[in-house]
Amino acid sequence: MTSPLKVPVNEPVLTKEAKQYVAEAMESGWISSAGKYIEQFEAEFAAFLGVKHAVTTTSGTTAIHLALATLNIGPGDEVIVPDFTMMGSILPVLYCGATPIFVDAKPETFNIDPSLIEKKITKKTKAIMPVHLYGQSADMDPILAIAKKHNLYVVEDAAEAHGATYKGCLCGSMGDIGCFSFYANKIITTGEGGMLVTNDDQLVARARTLKDLAHSPQKRFWHEEMGFNYRMTNLQAAVGLGQLKHIDEFIKHKQWMADRYREGLKGIKGLRLPAVKKDSLNVYWMYGVLVEESFPMAKDELRAALREKGVDTRDFFYSSASQPLFKDLPSAKESFPVSKMLSERGFYLPSGLALTEEQVDYVCSALREIASI
Repeated sequence: MTSPLKVPVNEPVLTKEAKQYVAEAMESGWISSAGKYIEQFEAEFAAFLGVKHAVTTTSGTTAIHLALATLNIGPGDEVIVPDFTMMGSILPVLYCGATPIFVDAKPETFNIDPSLIEKKITKKTKAIMPVHLYGQSADMDPILAIAKKHNLYVVEDAAEAHGATYKGCLCGSMGDIGCFSFYANKIITTGEGGMLVTNDDQLVARARTLKDLAHSPQKRFWHEEMGFNYRMTNLQAAVGLGQLKHIDEFIKHKQWMADRYREGLKGIKGLRLPAVKKDSLNVYWMYGVLVEESFPMAKDELRAALREKGVDTRDFFYSSASQPLFKDLPSAKESFPVSKMLSERGFYLPSGLALTEEQVDYVCSALREIASI
């Protein structure tokens, strides 16, 4: 191969509209949590998802916390969560004083296994929180059926799944509340930021109150319950609105990336590529692969070899049950074999919106060269 080409794991693309709107917001002086771009971003994001309401927040994590607080989940309650996910999905349960109950993953999609959920439900269970991991939808039909049967809320963590679908429905629009992240590496970014979405008029009213310090509707600066300062700025919303104008284009780029990787990496023994599900659209927030035993080297060795060739990668998330934070949690003492396997064998390849054809082909060539050692 030629001299190493530097391929970052994720590089954002900022649209001309995002830059224009930010400049206009700065010129107007509306740079804090009031201004026209907040309302426009919320309205257009809700319209994109086909839901009634969207509420901006400071991050995906605070969107989840706001969702759980809006549903009055608190001490003594339990929330069923995937064991295999990012910690930002789990911490909000702790913020509320509730207890996360872990469920193992499906090996094909990496998402929560619905067949294992029902046996984890107790009298304390208040909600199920599926996470649409790495851009692939969780299997929502059985999750929604279980929730209906047991009168539970469904809070979707769609932080990594902007535009992903399940049987024609957009991720984040199927549960009682959906939550999104707009971190710099997400398909739609505001730098830092998040969004809560719902079709419920009462829930959105409560969410809007709680995110703005819970001022009394009748008397500002009068507080009857604890609220949060989770307000997105007008500058961030300006970026988000400008990015949202191009979401169809961004999703097409992700699909192109996945198709090119699939073609360039097919046939490499011991390298398992993402599953393609006929009933859902994966937006490939990250293109994740698994290193199986038949590959010539272990995952860490492979990542090191790619790094030497200028290819940046990232490990998969760890099993939540393995985190020191949860060592005393009864739910974490169980076995989660699929989650453990994914953590040990999975990593993702460069997947940013700025990824070029030359870079994808270079990554594929590097992997083929390493696999032939």
